[in-house]
Amino acid sequence: RWFTHFYVVSVLWNGFLLIWLFRAEFLGESLPSWIQDMHHALGRDSQSKDMGNEHFSALLVLLLLWLHSCRRLAECLWTSVFSSGVIHIVQYCFGLGYYIAVGATVLCQVPTNVRNGRRLSVQICWYHIIGVMMYIWASLHQHRCLAILANLRKSRSGKVVSLSHSVPFGDWFESVSCPHYFAELLIYVSMAITLGIHNVTWWCVVMCVLFNQALAAVLCHEFYQKNFSSYPKHRKAFIPLV
Repeated sequence: RWFTHFYVVSVLWNGFLLIWLFRAEFLGESLPSWIQDMHHALGRDSQSKDMGNEHFSALLVLLLLWLHSCRRLAECLWTSVFSSGVIHIVQYCFGLGYYIAVGATVLCQVPTNVRNGRRLSVQICWYHIIGVMMYIWASLHQHRCLAILANLRKSRSGKVVSLSHSVPFGDWFESVSCPHYFAELLIYVSMAITLGIHNVTWWCVVMCVLFNQALAAVLCHEFYQKNFSSYPKHRKAFIPLV
């Protein structure tokens, strides 16, 4: 249940960054000096060329990241039913740092000319549309799968009756043991598409999410197989058919 803390931090921090980027994008205001210093420290100053729609793409991705955090926070508070399991202190600290770093990573994809106070035009491209559609699709399935997990511990009236583990069925659970982790990966891939596909930095973020979610999925898959003798043999751990 302490995963809730991650999303509280993400909603506040990335919401703060989103406001600043929105003001720079549409009001022509300069980004704060500390953000400019962050650009310089990460080598963004060396990129003087405006790569087309990078500014709007970054704004859109930061918005998607913030909305994702808002949804996950709401699910932690009102949908999920957590057991008495605990989180390792290292994983907890990593999670807090991750959601602070990932927002700053998006912001640092903005061309340096944004902070010169020049208003930038909004041009919606094909990859924005595909990325947002994929984001919505993956988010809907992730919510459905989390609701399925929560309902395993609830009665028909919605009252929590058990904190034990059960075998989930329905939606993407028919293909993989941890479809909510797979949906998380797809959400980050959708953001990579929204950034224009070519952004190497964000693909590194996607790889980080891939390895993190894959490890957790394999551990969950092995738990199901060990504790439920009738567990469906055709289910994969993380990615369908893999």
